[in-house]
Amino acid sequence: MSKYSINEFIRKTEQNDEQSSFFELETPRMLEVNLRGQVWAKTGAMVAYTGQVKFEREGLLEQGIGTLFKKAFTGEGASLMKATGHGKVYFADRGKKIIILELDNETIYVNGNDLLAFESTVNHEIKLMRKIAGMMAGGLFNIRCSGYGLIAITSHYEPLTLRVTPGNPVFTDPNATIAWSGNLTPEFHTDISFKTFIGRASGESIQMRFEGNGFVIIQPYEEVYFQKSLD
Repeated sequence: MSKYSINEFIRKTEQNDEQSSFFELETPRMLEVNLRGQVWAKTGAMVAYTGQVKFEREGLLEQGIGTLFKKAFTGEGASLMKATGHGKVYFADRGKKIIILELDNETIYVNGNDLLAFESTVNHEIKLMRKIAGMMAGGLFNIRCSGYGLIAITSHYEPLTLRVTPGNPVFTDPNATIAWSGNLTPEFHTDISFKTFIGRASGESIQMRFEGNGFVIIQPYEEVYFQKSLD
């Protein structure tokens, strides 16, 4: 068989029926969910499915009136949908690399644009980063995931995890920050001298400062997100 034949291409790229875990990586950039009940995912991330599956956008009041208020500011980036039923559902987000993590009574904050999917057993809450609102275009919110279950996050290219230890703070570009451990609370500040040196439009002049004991996950890419006007 020719290595360029259609049959050989299908053999190398076809979906693997031997996998049966709830979350599986069919490729490094394609998440397969073996659905038997319900899963939450980023709105618009579904690329294919088989079986009997119903998709429903998260209701405005589903997470309470506080979330309704936050949604007025976060725009589409934090919009979630739930898939219910039985079948296989495939999720992807602009070809970004997918990382599967399992929470074991743990908490992690994920940039709202980088949370791809999570089990219904995981508690989630939108957190508006008020201090940075109006300072830059995007990165205004994150999602707090806690409890038990699988979550899938995304990264442009290979992610890097930085350890945060007492007395050794870590500074990151908000547009390159994917997630951080639940015991850390970032502070935002503007580097005036750096801003003056490279121009007021530069994102690097705004930084996230993490201090304490935990970790921060970054990507080798500065992603600019959609931001609704706060006026």
